[in-house]
Amino acid sequence: MDKTLDLEHEKIPKLLARYSIPAITGMVVQAAYYITDRIFVGHGVGADGISALTAYLPLMLIFMAFGMLFGIGGSAAFSIALGAKDKIKAEKIIAGTLFLLIVTISSLSIIAQIFAPKILSLFGASENIIGLSLAYGRIILAGAVINSCAYAMNNFVRAQGRPKTAMFSLIIGGVLNIILDYFFILVFKWGMQGAAFATVLSQTVSVIIVFSYLFGKRSYIKIKIKNFIPQFEITKIIVSMGFAQFAIQFMGSLASALLNNQLQKYGGDIALSITGIVFAFFQILFLPVFGINQGSVPIIGYNYGAKKFKRVMHTTYLAMAVATIIMTTGFIVTRLFPTQILLAFGIHDNETIDIGLVAIRIYFSMSMLIGFQVVVAGMFQAIGKPLLALVMSFSRQLLILVPLAYILPLFFGLNGIWLAVAASDFLAAIITSLFLFREIKGIKP
Repeated sequence: MDKTLDLEHEKIPKLLARYSIPAITGMVVQAAYYITDRIFVGHGVGADGISALTAYLPLMLIFMAFGMLFGIGGSAAFSIALGAKDKIKAEKIIAGTLFLLIVTISSLSIIAQIFAPKILSLFGASENIIGLSLAYGRIILAGAVINSCAYAMNNFVRAQGRPKTAMFSLIIGGVLNIILDYFFILVFKWGMQGAAFATVLSQTVSVIIVFSYLFGKRSYIKIKIKNFIPQFEITKIIVSMGFAQFAIQFMGSLASALLNNQLQKYGGDIALSITGIVFAFFQILFLPVFGINQGSVPIIGYNYGAKKFKRVMHTTYLAMAVATIIMTTGFIVTRLFPTQILLAFGIHDNETIDIGLVAIRIYFSMSMLIGFQVVVAGMFQAIGKPLLALVMSFSRQLLILVPLAYILPLFFGLNGIWLAVAASDFLAAIITSLFLFREIKGIKP
């Protein structure tokens, strides 16, 4: 049965709930994995372990960028092809995406393994923590293809009208990672290597679930070996549709690396560990919002391809409202329980807690504005206008955040870095609103 027909006829609130709730559930589990990973490292290794994970973050974001290039780009093109009832093209897109993902990530992981010490040093790892970063990073890089496939190909399961299957793969992987973290880090005392092994093994299970569907009988559009090496035209479509998200994530990696160096300059390893905690908590808020975005993209893309423009805007507005509620709730939590957040990660000394309290309060001061930005960027992606999403992110990451992160610390020291994040969130919200209002006229029914 072709489940994609519901995308064109089902009521939008019900449809968005059916697609987003599984995605949100999966993302919450992933966020729980991410945050507990740092909690276990904080308690099992110490603050230096969290600092080491923070130094590795820019490299992780680079691999995520390529996963988004092919995963989000391919699935967006895939959804439009389904909406246009072009099954042959959809088959070529899904197989071509997998080929591009495997070849690219494999090549990058080999290069990163060779130059890992220099890369991590550039990304803010001091002599005190670079050994811990390498211990974690080399294992993660060895499983980079598995991790990327677990994320990227999951999008195609959801785009075929099977959000529960996509959710199941994320939940199983996330829960398994938490369990393995406990045993590998706290019981077996494997430290950073234990955290890395837990991640790779859990993502392997997720990949098995995803591929069992995409290669199996239940899949409406299966991956066929004859389409594995993509034609140039298919490659161009995939890359063009995913380039905005790739550029956004890649610029996020660059910004993260530059911020890490500023953090080392003004606060040392303590500032890096605080940033690791702040970013981990941010994932608890951001990943559910990203789940809303993932749930809305196939609905928007399909209906845009089917020229159902009223449904496109209805989905966008509803997703924006829910995403804003999520981020606002997180903002309130950071106002009420900042100390408890730090204590949960094993931070107990007064100096680090004092720095962390200031960081949390400033970092999240404009976080309620992020939700609608994510949804708007996803909408532009889904309707085949990724350049707008790219311009918005470029403005926030490179034209606003990075310059402020170098200017404000001259006046406010370490706090200037947190202020730069808050200011960039505020100014980016204004830019996103201007782009959205201009675009509404073009797709308004």
